[in-house]
Amino acid sequence: MTPTTQPLFWRDTALPFVELRHIIDGHKVRYVPHSHEQWSIGAILGGESAYLCADRIYDVAAGDLVIMNPQLVHACNPKVGSPWSYYMLHVDCDWLAKLLHRNGVRSTPSWEPSQTDWLTSPDLFERYKAMAEILFSEYGAQSDKTAALESFLCHLFESIDKAAAQESKLPVTPNKLARVANYLLEHCHLETPIEDIADQFGYSASYLTRQFKQYYKMTPHAYRLNRRIQLGQLALKNGVPIAEVANAFGFSDQAHFQRVFKERVAATPNQYRSIHR
Repeated sequence: MTPTTQPLFWRDTALPFVELRHIIDGHKVRYVPHSHEQWSIGAILGGESAYLCADRIYDVAAGDLVIMNPQLVHACNPKVGSPWSYYMLHVDCDWLAKLLHRNGVRSTPSWEPSQTDWLTSPDLFERYKAMAEILFSEYGAQSDKTAALESFLCHLFESIDKAAAQESKLPVTPNKLARVANYLLEHCHLETPIEDIADQFGYSASYLTRQFKQYYKMTPHAYRLNRRIQLGQLALKNGVPIAEVANAFGFSDQAHFQRVFKERVAATPNQYRSIHR
């Protein structure tokens, strides 16, 4: 992989609630539908893309911001022949909720999902780029990085909440289906057949798959696999060897883990561990 296509990750132990990724040349990147534990926002720096968010599809291009709530299935892939570069910021929801409450942006310190998938705002776009450049800077003071991050997020959510009335609410998931999802999250390392899980919760396998895909936008198996990758990312950031991560989370071998990981993170596990400061 050439330097222009090498994904760059920024992380800092002093700011453990945030991660920033920079893809400089991603015209060959292809994501499968996936989700994140964190609240996420991307800034498209170049090219055009089809952005799938739950069951909504948008045509987005350079200058746009794309937004994903935690556990919301999405995929954003460049159009054929188009260049593709972007920043992607992942933020811990509990920390973000307290930040917004402390600064008077929201009335509660508990996390409430944003209702906007996509924004076109030259002001917010330029603020995002300026914030990202400060975080990636090798010479910026820690206080400057924290101030830039917090200022951007507060200003952003003031705009997001104003636009919320124009967006439809996320569908309410049936309680029993939510219990299946929770089971898959808690037991993602097990290879329990989906048929057995369906029977345990009073579904047929085919009906569970149809209902699950309707509300979660992926099959139960894909949902379980996605959770393994989420936990794998956390383990890699904590320095666990790749082979141990692959084995701990139920992958048949390291090659299988690497393939599934790259489909959802647009980087190999080894690249993900590489931190650019």
